Amino acid sequence: MGKGGALSEGVLKKILLSYAYVAIWIFLSFMVIVYNKYILDPKMYNWPYPISLTMIHMAFCSSLAYILVRILKVVDPVTMSWDLYVKSVIPIGLLYSLSLWLSNSAYIYLSVSFIQMLKALMPVAVYTIGVMFKKESFKSETMANMISISIGVAIAAYGEAKFDSMGVVLQLGAVAFEATRLVMIQILLTSRGISLNPITSLYYVAPCCMVFLFLPWVYVEYPILTEKSSFHLDFVIFGTNSFCAFALNLAVFLLVGKTSALTMNVAGVVKDWLLIAFSWSVIKDTVTPVNLLGYALAFLGVGYYNHSKLQALKAKETQKKSQQSDEEAGMLLAEKNEESSGSKKNESHD
Repeated sequence: MGKGGALSEGVLKKILLSYAYVAIWIFLSFMVIVYNKYILDPKMYNWPYPISLTMIHMAFCSSLAYILVRILKVVDPVTMSWDLYVKSVIPIGLLYSLSLWLSNSAYIYLSVSFIQMLKALMPVAVYTIGVMFKKESFKSETMANMISISIGVAIAAYGEAKFDSMGVVLQLGAVAFEATRLVMIQILLTSRGISLNPITSLYYVAPCCMVFLFLPWVYVEYPILTEKSSFHLDFVIFGTNSFCAFALNLAVFLLVGKTSALTMNVAGVVKDWLLIAFSWSVIKDTVTPVNLLGYALAFLGVGYYNHSKLQALKAKETQKKSQQSDEEAGMLLAEKNEESSGSKKNESHD
């Protein structure tokens, strides 16, 4: 009885912890999105400099990651040659900097709710680019699912009250670069047996992002900042904003490490609905019935995609277990054969 109770308590504790990790990630992701919108939107804080904001984030994250890796030694740095850094990390850093720049720029033009609807295209972009680079196998059923998601997003865009072409182009560009980055991580790092958690990822990638962002910053935002004297930063606003961005990376590490990437995908759908509700009720963004109809269709497509991924993972785990049991049975059979042959030899000696 005691053992059963202890097992139940252990399972309950594990479930509660998983929900806690999900809640922390949703809260921090929610905070970063709304905070970035607040800073960049001309109608709110009115500091519309997305490259500068992204560089501040990268500088803050680089510094904290260096302290955690080199000084406090919370995590060990990954052994990485200069050749591997140039061929793998730098391309990923370039894609990451472009993704962050464009996604932050979109907040100037689009509502939070509509941006979340456009982000539903991420599975479509990841799958399409995965097929192009031969990391995913083409399946007509999966492609039909991707088309249904795309149609849903198109309907949501059609119903958007404050549609802005520039904002849509920026957000779609951000989705494309982020999807390419995720596929490149698989090709350039994971295939070589290298896995970077969010801290080591920031340690290697964030300084690289700063360099890539510095070039457009000098030509695009630096002249405007000097002209308008916008260099006087509110350290409370930008400090807490940057800390939220860094904490979000740690939350990703906890969520994926303690649960799975699939759990994060499912939690992401919950977060999107919460953001749409917040955008409509608090920020007072217009959300039309056509918006919701389109996103609901895309949501069903994303849900089916996540379900298919879960089934594939379960099938893979079952196959691994059956292979292990077959190997164990083979080893036992071999041991029995050795024992029987040994006993026969002893009998012949007698």
